[in-house]
Amino acid sequence: MADDKKTARLTIGGTDYDMPILTPTAGPEVIDIRKLYGQAGVFTYDPGFTSTAACDSTITYIDGDKGELLHRGYPIDQLASQSHFLEVCYLLLYGELPQAAQLEDFENRVTQHTMLHEQMHNFFRGFRRDAHPMAIMVGVVGAMSAFYHDSTDIADPWQREVASIRLVAKMPTIAAMAYKYHVGQPFVYPRNDLDYASNFLRMCFSVPAEEYVVNPVLSRAMDRIFTLHADHEQNASTSTVRLASSSGANPFACIAAGIACLWGPAHGGANQAALEMLREIGTVDRIPEYIARAKDKDDPFRLMGFGHRVYKNFDPRAKVMKESADEVLDLLGIEDNPTLQVAKELERLALEDPYFAEKKLYPNVDFYSGIILDAMGFPTAMFTPIFAVARTVGWISQWKEQISDPQLKIGRPRQLYCGATYRDYVDVENR
Repeated sequence: MADDKKTARLTIGGTDYDMPILTPTAGPEVIDIRKLYGQAGVFTYDPGFTSTAACDSTITYIDGDKGELLHRGYPIDQLASQSHFLEVCYLLLYGELPQAAQLEDFENRVTQHTMLHEQMHNFFRGFRRDAHPMAIMVGVVGAMSAFYHDSTDIADPWQREVASIRLVAKMPTIAAMAYKYHVGQPFVYPRNDLDYASNFLRMCFSVPAEEYVVNPVLSRAMDRIFTLHADHEQNASTSTVRLASSSGANPFACIAAGIACLWGPAHGGANQAALEMLREIGTVDRIPEYIARAKDKDDPFRLMGFGHRVYKNFDPRAKVMKESADEVLDLLGIEDNPTLQVAKELERLALEDPYFAEKKLYPNVDFYSGIILDAMGFPTAMFTPIFAVARTVGWISQWKEQISDPQLKIGRPRQLYCGATYRDYVDVENR
């Protein structure tokens, strides 16, 4: 909301322009420059949008200096330790924690939509046998609009609701099928008697030849991974979903766009990069060598899984993820795993080193999540698809919020043009 008493004055060529200042419920004040081009004929320049608010939102708030992540006002550590993923989904989608009857109804609706249209199995089989699971997910989620025509009208609130439930419900099935196809095993249908995380683990790791029982410790760890990745404000993939949504694209196309953006190694692939770094280090005795390289500004090596673009303090999700890592590794009895030993010693040395403390390079959520997923038996190719399963509800929540915004306009970033100016065409014979 605007603060009538506060404006920002911009002077251009001797002319003053007063820009309103908007005051949020939390976070820094925002200068409203929507009328700047019309009044002064100039744009602002902000590559990466590091100082630009492209929307207003009531869903997620991050205070990077405090190391704080709030969903609808609730801190992530409380949600991860006391709640569960589908309850957090409800919170993100509808704005409040559900009452018991509301939660039961929501869980039932999600459970009843976990199966995929049977003809989509043929779509899966159109991919090469060695296709990356993320490539499959981008294609399959985008193709959902060809199979679920009754939930693509964004002007219909009921269709928006149906699409939201379908995406939350079917994304674990799609990811598990992408995994099964990737490893050459038969698809496993979902089971309605299992909770969200247990159902996903069973679809990934069971085979028709024998019975599979999900360990509750692994299920809880998986649920925490989903919860800790459910939403993260206006990150690259969420902004991509919002930009696609601004054109009026159907929800399945918007979420497919978000998955494609998440696929980038600088975004959703960070936990895979962290695990690969730990494997590259190999043994504890080589850690000092890599720490020295990380400090060398002329060496391209960077410690993956440390630091965060937004958090200038400890990642609030990392503490909970570390607890899950300890539980999972203790359960599986792999405390002597070389990669785990490297991870623990690297964490200890980095936290004790003044260089990393001064630069606030603390372990983040990606440092621990890759270790957990690896211990569970997931190949690195599945790390980002699992991230996509978790983040889907955040994307949908942001999409629904934007669709309902009366100020919605199609996204159209400006540019600082540095190319050739006007010139006449020259025939090929005269060039």
